[in-house]
Amino acid sequence: MARAGLTADRLVAAAAELADEAGFANVTLSALARRFGVKDASLYSHIRNLQDLRTRLALLAGGEMIDEIAAAVAGRAGKDALAAFAGAYRAYALAHPGRYAATQIRLDQALVTDSPALRRTAEITYGMLRAYGLDEPDLTDAVRLLRSTFHGYCALEAGGGFGAPRDVQRSWERAIEALHVALENWPREEAAHD
Repeated sequence: MARAGLTADRLVAAAAELADEAGFANVTLSALARRFGVKDASLYSHIRNLQDLRTRLALLAGGEMIDEIAAAVAGRAGKDALAAFAGAYRAYALAHPGRYAATQIRLDQALVTDSPALRRTAEITYGMLRAYGLDEPDLTDAVRLLRSTFHGYCALEAGGGFGAPRDVQRSWERAIEALHVALENWPREEAAHD
């Protein structure tokens, strides 16, 4: 296959497909080059290295995920917004396991600040939580609770980790109800004053 038509965007899109098919850990420059029928070296005029590719993939996936979450939470507040947010998060994680794994990598803080998708993620997440009357430092703590709960549940579900006969969807709904109660009754911490 000719090299013509290779762009960073095409490479990242192909890496996203590869991640969902083979797993994020299997996204390599060699595997990507094989998809395009080129040598690894041909990729370097479009991406710097594997870390650059994986970072771009994380940003792409994060943007896709927050678009789905934003559409789900639009016009909702409180428990309805929380349930919609959680449902969209879970749906994306289960439908796109490799892309979702990419969203979990640690990114350089400068990239986070410069990324419109990641800024939008913070705006939507914090906006939903402000409906519970939360301010800093409670907002950060609540975000960490939600992220760890959603991520843990999705990881266990995707890996077949729920073996009990209880319906997984019903357990998910109960977990969201419990999170709603926790957020409504959040133990407020005063912001530190200098």
